[in-house]
Amino acid sequence: MYDYQGEPRSDLSAVPVKVVVADDDALQRAYFSAILTKLGFEPHEAEDGCRALDLVNELSAKILICDLEMPGMNGYELARRIRQDSSDHYIHILMVTGQNQRNEREHALEAGIDDFMAKPLDTASLTARVRSASRLLRHEEQLRERSRIIAEAKERIEDDLRAAANAQRRLLPDEHRDVGKCSFHAAFRPSNILSGDMFGYFPVSEAHTAFYAVDVAGHGVHASLMSVALGHLLTAEYFTAHAFDAEGRPDPAALVHGLNDRFYRDDGTEYFTMFCGIVEHASDRLYYCQAGYPSPYKVSLDGTANEVGDGGFPVALLLNVAFETRNTPFHAQEAVALFSDGATEAENFENQPFGEARVEAVLKDVRDPAMIPDKLVDALDQWRNGRTLDDDLTVLVCERTPQP
Repeated sequence: MYDYQGEPRSDLSAVPVKVVVADDDALQRAYFSAILTKLGFEPHEAEDGCRALDLVNELSAKILICDLEMPGMNGYELARRIRQDSSDHYIHILMVTGQNQRNEREHALEAGIDDFMAKPLDTASLTARVRSASRLLRHEEQLRERSRIIAEAKERIEDDLRAAANAQRRLLPDEHRDVGKCSFHAAFRPSNILSGDMFGYFPVSEAHTAFYAVDVAGHGVHASLMSVALGHLLTAEYFTAHAFDAEGRPDPAALVHGLNDRFYRDDGTEYFTMFCGIVEHASDRLYYCQAGYPSPYKVSLDGTANEVGDGGFPVALLLNVAFETRNTPFHAQEAVALFSDGATEAENFENQPFGEARVEAVLKDVRDPAMIPDKLVDALDQWRNGRTLDDDLTVLVCERTPQP
């Protein structure tokens, strides 16, 4: 499509761009309209500012050519009204001023005018300015199309992430379940769609029940992929094969050491913290290995809460790290409460962390171990005034149940 000068027309698409021409001089409007039509635009005439505003809204016009002085509503007010409206697209405004109105241009710029044309208006000046406006509009349209494509791609990615999150959640056990001579209670709150936390529990023999909690460093897809890999790997069969010594005694440090060798990479940056425990029912003892995971608390019905463990080193951060198996008495009607550092590091509006002391206070205040996960989640929710946690949160409670 070409104009009368043999140059490509300035339309943005197959549909001509609508241009409102506002001037109280009918001859001037007709002159503008004739040129715009030859340039491939669709002009719509308005005899004053009020009618121009109506046409801009009715037609969703993208260009407005207006005179400064018009009855009812002058060019300043028309521009202000247009800029105040919440249109879904930008409206390019060209103002026609007289030779003696150059001092008014500063006020016009403040009102939202984009460009000026001085009377008497020539065809070349109008053509150049309208084409300049159409280039800007074309650029805006391209940006809008790119934004649409990006938004659609983002939506598809988020759909995939939500599907992955659902698959990840299916690896997690029930929040409440009796296993062997223990009862487990849990809460899981990811900070984003995907999580780097993973936990599990299962019987490994008639005499032993195992459980673990993992917190992969970092966030997003990389952390979640490692947590899913660990969730698939750490099964009852894996514990049976790797968490006992040659005499059949619980040795969770051997399992953790094997994970360190398996996941360590010289050029890698991914690592995770872990607490791995095995309850030996006959001896009423908990055998555990702590690898950088926050120290859990052993709580009793009388309201006492004591830390278990003293830290340890993360898994897959360094090669040839020594991991240690320890044990502690673990009797009926006692519980061990694990929580990821998303609990202690959760900050309020004053950037104060929740801290271990507040976690301990929550544990001491709860007499029913089954209520610990929900009570801790509620306390963190109040601490952050309902804001989503910045880090993933896992709470896992292993309760020794009374035996007949």
